[in-house]
Amino acid sequence: MRSFGKLAVACGVERLVLLSARDWVVPQGEEKLPCERAVRESGARWTILKPSWFFQNFSEDPFIAGQVQGGEIVMSAGGGVEPFIDADDIAEVAVAALTEEGHGGQSYELSGPRLLSLDDVADEIARATGRAIAYRPLPPDEFTAHAVRQGVPEEFAGLLNMLYGWIAENRFATLADGVQRVLGREPRDFGDYARTVAASGVWGGGGGVERR
Repeated sequence: MRSFGKLAVACGVERLVLLSARDWVVPQGEEKLPCERAVRESGARWTILKPSWFFQNFSEDPFIAGQVQGGEIVMSAGGGVEPFIDADDIAEVAVAALTEEGHGGQSYELSGPRLLSLDDVADEIARATGRAIAYRPLPPDEFTAHAVRQGVPEEFAGLLNMLYGWIAENRFATLADGVQRVLGREPRDFGDYARTVAASGVWGGGGGVERR
């Protein structure tokens, strides 16, 4: 990343936008994150985006989307909540940071408009698809065994346990205002995303059916 930044600046690039994350917090603080530090020290006008979990994990990640298709979301996230965000909102913020004035030297935390538990996520998808979708929380060791049976490498299952564990402990259970600050509008709601994806047929079911 440091080499890329220096090459970009040498070639005349004036702005760099880095997609980082709220999740990657280290004990020494964010200034010690090497990719963020490399962009800040590149010589370009930099902007760093730190979003929460993407909505699209539930429709585009093969492991999680496969669970939704099967009617059960299995994670070791307990009853924690996360301000999930639409990746399209992140992309719009990135475009604005690259093409508009006023974003140099800014680090934007990005989130959706509300905190959602995995039970909430399952309910939203169930309403959108007209299918029965449930969330089944597992302890980390049981989740690892489950994921490995589904073909997930054990090392990657360990990484998922770490990420899900951060949800379980509500590490980032706060809303951020980066989308509003950059785009001047509210971020997209998970319910809108779920209805759009359901209508595409990705999750199965007819979509558009209100479950009561």
